[in-house]
Amino acid sequence: MGAFLVRRAALVLPTLFFVSVLIFGLQQLLPGDPALALAGEDRDPSVVAYLQQKYHFDEPLPVRYLLWVEGVLKGDLGESIRIKRPVRDLLIEKLPVTGELAAFAMIVALAIGVPMGILSAVKNETVVDYAATMAALWGLSIPNFWLGILLILLFSVELGLLPASGFVSPAESLSRNLATLVMPAFVLGNAIAAVIMGHTRSAMLAVWRRALAPGSVGQKPASATRRSRSSH
Repeated sequence: MGAFLVRRAALVLPTLFFVSVLIFGLQQLLPGDPALALAGEDRDPSVVAYLQQKYHFDEPLPVRYLLWVEGVLKGDLGESIRIKRPVRDLLIEKLPVTGELAAFAMIVALAIGVPMGILSAVKNETVVDYAATMAALWGLSIPNFWLGILLILLFSVELGLLPASGFVSPAESLSRNLATLVMPAFVLGNAIAAVIMGHTRSAMLAVWRRALAPGSVGQKPASATRRSRSSH
């Protein structure tokens, strides 16, 4: 067990280091001086110097990377430039919304993918199977943003049945909460349903092939059958 954990850590740690360098490097490639952007239109030299010292913009790049990693490990993800709030607080505030949406999307994916996978396996190599496979390919191929726009145009703009955006807490109104989650949950669950459908179909067909194979449980092996016939 210990050797396994050591091997996994030997793979994970370099990956995390590479990802951290990539994220930090992409931030540094953004055009312009961040201190000047934060200083506003006046760009007072004293304000610019204060911002450079506060956010360590005047430090060498390796030092800034180490300070950035230290902040991430401590849970300090910086401050939102637009609303002047800690990013960590914003993530904690939005986490319940993300969790609820993910849960609803998975429910939609299971409700669509599992029955379609079972039906496709039962009707293997029939018109139903081909239609289910085409539907799965459609779910994998269609871009989520395009499907979302179409649903907004249909159910929000044309029919006026669902809100086009926003979120309402279930504590405030359960019906409005569900109304705001229906379209995004379907859009996200649609692509996942295609994957679940393919796995369900493949798993069922594999089990049936093993069950029908010679020597499987409940069937006599072919050699035993031949010996039984020769004895008679």
